Amino acid sequence: MPEWTAFAGFVGVVLAGLLFLARASADVLTPAEPPVSEAPTAAEYPASLGERVVGDDRSGLPRFSTPTLLVNVVVSQGLFATLLLVGMWIAAVPPSALGLTADSLAPSALAAGVGLGVALHAVNAVGSRLSDRFGFGDATALREAMAPESAAGWAVLLLVVLPLVAGFEELLFRGILIGAFATGFGVSPWLLAALSSVVFALGHGAQGRIGIVVTGALGFVLAVAFVLTGSLVTVVVAHYLVNALEFVVNERWGR
Repeated sequence: MPEWTAFAGFVGVVLAGLLFLARASADVLTPAEPPVSEAPTAAEYPASLGERVVGDDRSGLPRFSTPTLLVNVVVSQGLFATLLLVGMWIAAVPPSALGLTADSLAPSALAAGVGLGVALHAVNAVGSRLSDRFGFGDATALREAMAPESAAGWAVLLLVVLPLVAGFEELLFRGILIGAFATGFGVSPWLLAALSSVVFALGHGAQGRIGIVVTGALGFVLAVAFVLTGSLVTVVVAHYLVNALEFVVNERWGR
């Protein structure tokens, strides 16, 4: 029999760690602006204009290259995903509670994920343009920092990093926080969908304030899709496509 209470406590610890790292990432990506001198010297410019970095020497924050950011994502999200899977195994949480059943792998479930992902990308693109037009903020800093410069880098991003991100986040925020907790504690999945979307938004603090709002709305749509379809695979596919299209359209084709 599943140990739901112990599993919920374990998930809470993992979630707290994730939110702590999200806060730390937000601090790194949004450093305080240094005073602007009237006559900048050569020392104030990056040594190589071809290398994308995050952070600023004058702000006292570390500088991170794109490969370093990608490795950090793989290691951190991979570690959290492994912890969740081990916790599920120890607590004997059934895969069906997470939306992992034979039906979730049916062609219709995959097609629903593709359609939802493409639609959400279109809506997200319109929202980004409106945000830029009316000055609501910029949520592109993280995306621009993670965009590779080489073909190999793009392969790693699209085939390793983004699938891992989509799989881990959907496992936690939809599969566990909605599916498993609704099954284990008898809580309304719609209430859990709303609560998990708030936590999902807070976990993306590195994207700035507007990014938090947009991510929260995206998370709620994915939560609704999960509740309606009962398929974790559907929302993983949709989540991956939203992220992948965002990078490809804006950072690959948009240059």
